[in-house]
Amino acid sequence: MLQLVLHYDGTGFSGWQRQPDRRTVQGVVEEALSRLCAAPTAALGSGRTDAGVHARGQAVGVRAPERWTAATLRRAMNGILPHDIWVASSHAMRDDFHARFSATARRYSYYVGTDGAAASPFRRGTEWAMDRPLDRALLAAAAARFVGLHCFRAFAVRGTAPPSDDHRCHIREMRWLDRPGGLVLEIESNRFLHHMVRFLVATMMDVATGRRPLADIDALLLADTNDEVSAPAPAHALFLDRVEYPADLYLVSP
Repeated sequence: MLQLVLHYDGTGFSGWQRQPDRRTVQGVVEEALSRLCAAPTAALGSGRTDAGVHARGQAVGVRAPERWTAATLRRAMNGILPHDIWVASSHAMRDDFHARFSATARRYSYYVGTDGAAASPFRRGTEWAMDRPLDRALLAAAAARFVGLHCFRAFAVRGTAPPSDDHRCHIREMRWLDRPGGLVLEIESNRFLHHMVRFLVATMMDVATGRRPLADIDALLLADTNDEVSAPAPAHALFLDRVEYPADLYLVSP
C-alpha cells in the first residue's frame, strides 16, 4: 500500500470525486495510475474537496503492483500528470492503511484579501477579496467560540451525512493570522463536514463586518438545522494543507 501526497490547483476541476463527463482530481489521478499499472487502479482520497478548492496535502491511498516503490511511482506519476497536479511526496504504508478512515486530523487554510490588490488577477484565484472593514477582535472571538468538541450540524450541507451521524467535530486549533495583503484562517480538526470550513468562514466574516452579532455563533452551535447559517464562502480561497496519520502506519518514518 502506498500513500501519495498531492498538490493541485482546484480551478480546473469539478472537485475531487470522480464524476462522469467532468474533469475531477480523482479521475485524472486514476487515469494516470491505470496507465502506469496497465490495469484499472483506484485512488482513494482522504476526503472530497469541492469544485475550486485547492490542495497541498491531499493524501491518497493506492494499491499498486509490487514493482512500484513509493519513490518510483511518484517519479513516474509526475512525468505524466497535467500541470495542475503534482505528487509532492510518497510513502510506503501498512496494508491496513486507509486514506480516509485512518486519518487522525486534517488541516485547512482559508485566505482573505483586505487590500486593494486583492482583486488582482494574480490573487483573486486563491483569495476572497473583502471590501468591507473587518473587526479583528470580533474575528478572533468568533474563531475561539468554535474550538473544542461541538455539533456542527448548522455548518454542514443538509443530507450529506448519514442520519446516524451526530455531526460532532473536535476543532483542535482555529485562528486568524495577519499576512501581507490580508488574513489567513488556519484550522485543524479530527474531521470536517461538507462545506463546513466555508460555512464557518462566511459566518465569521458576517460577524466581523457587523452583519450579525457574535452571539449568533453560540446559537448556531446548538441549532438542529443549517437554516440560519451564512451562505458558504467562495471555494477558491480554501486549501487542504495536511492530513495526519498514526506514525505506526508508515513503513518508513516520513
